[in-house]
Amino acid sequence: MWFQEAERIFILPVAKIQWWLLSEIKGDIRKVFGKEIIIADELPPPTEVLNRDRGQIHSTGLIEAIVNRGYNGMVLGIIDFDLFVPGLNFVFGEADPAEGVAVVSITRLKEEFYGRGAGQELLLQRALKEAIHEMGHLYSLKHCPDPGCVMHFSNSIAETDRKSKEFCPVCIKILKNI
Repeated sequence: MWFQEAERIFILPVAKIQWWLLSEIKGDIRKVFGKEIIIADELPPPTEVLNRDRGQIHSTGLIEAIVNRGYNGMVLGIIDFDLFVPGLNFVFGEADPAEGVAVVSITRLKEEFYGRGAGQELLLQRALKEAIHEMGHLYSLKHCPDPGCVMHFSNSIAETDRKSKEFCPVCIKILKNI
């Protein structure tokens, strides 16, 4: 895939995202994937992908809107709005390996979503896990059966909290062979 050879990864804030969070994600993504990371200019949320009945954004449509902007490299969109794909109540993120674009929502990663007090460190850890997970899909990694691997599918915040932000030995081996 062409984008795996791209020299840079763009982190694209979709609407307002706290700068400290973007900066922390930038640092970790650079460490994990070894590419230049650029925080792109904010993208206004595309209203055409909002499902008003659900009060959620269709993540596949958001990916298509990002693809149409024509970035020269991989793109990780970060949004603070709930995402869904048909057939699921919500998703933390989605990736399109063919296009080199992934998106992550921080909405359900916040403690406030669950009626608990704000926790910046917990939000950061969750956001890093989901960002690395979605970027892993851009490198052709599939969901991993190891519940501690960052590539393990998270169907709940408890599953996100349980996994690490590291790849398991099997996923590391796959990454090295790409």
